[in-house]
Amino acid sequence: MTDDEALALLRERTLPFARHIGLEFTAASRDRVVARLTVRPELCTRPDILHGGAIMAFADTLGAAGTVLNLPPGAGTTTIESKTNFIAAAPLGSVVTGEATPLHRGRRTQIWQTRITTEAGRLVALATQTQMVLEPKGA
Repeated sequence: MTDDEALALLRERTLPFARHIGLEFTAASRDRVVARLTVRPELCTRPDILHGGAIMAFADTLGAAGTVLNLPPGAGTTTIESKTNFIAAAPLGSVVTGEATPLHRGRRTQIWQTRITTEAGRLVALATQTQMVLEPKGA
């Protein structure tokens, strides 16, 4: 699969929740998934900064997307563990970028790390998650 095909696949299969929060995939390959998210009022906590749950959902979506690009035909995935370190705030109106890269791609699990940064390159959060590889039904 080419990088263009990978990006098209993720855009085509974007989950309703990812669309709801405004996640936009900008680059994709088997080794890296990148997306942007505009910090809107409905994604904020007080005082108008990106909510930690929104950050985690953003990172989770990117790790799952990276896993999908590495699955055997017919297989699925689900998150079984996730850890997020919150470093800095992302204010209302800003755009954050998430970049997920694999730490481990095994037959049963994959581990992805996602860096979320501001437009200025400031680290907002670092998330590490484990994805379980679900065998195809009937296998």
